[in-house]
Amino acid sequence: MTNRGADWLAQARRDLAHAEHARQAGDYEWAAFAAQQAAEKAVKGLLLGLGGEGWGHSVWRLLRGLAARLEIPEALLDAARRLDRHYILARYPNGFPAGLPGEYYTERDAAEAIADARAIVEYCERAFPRP
Repeated sequence: MTNRGADWLAQARRDLAHAEHARQAGDYEWAAFAAQQAAEKAVKGLLLGLGGEGWGHSVWRLLRGLAARLEIPEALLDAARRLDRHYILARYPNGFPAGLPGEYYTERDAAEAIADARAIVEYCERAFPRP
């Protein structure tokens, strides 16, 4: 069976680009969610590339699983913690006491999420095994 890790990393890059487009459009909650997805897919891609497999949606837990194989900088773990908050809150109104997620997310939230995701995606690309 073909290792699909590179495909996951390529999709992570597309998700990161989508996050930036959503930020530019003012869809800040979707920018934050797409950033979380980019980081999640990048880590899963790296895990696959290293012969492992990642399950679940917590970027922080996925990175902790990678720590058995690679040194994970604390700054990336902090970025993952921040991104994990967007997995549900950015999409579901019942994540907040009232209103829509779009009423709570700001451009700053989106920009921070994109920066966090970019750091994780780039780390995964650098660590990905080359043939």
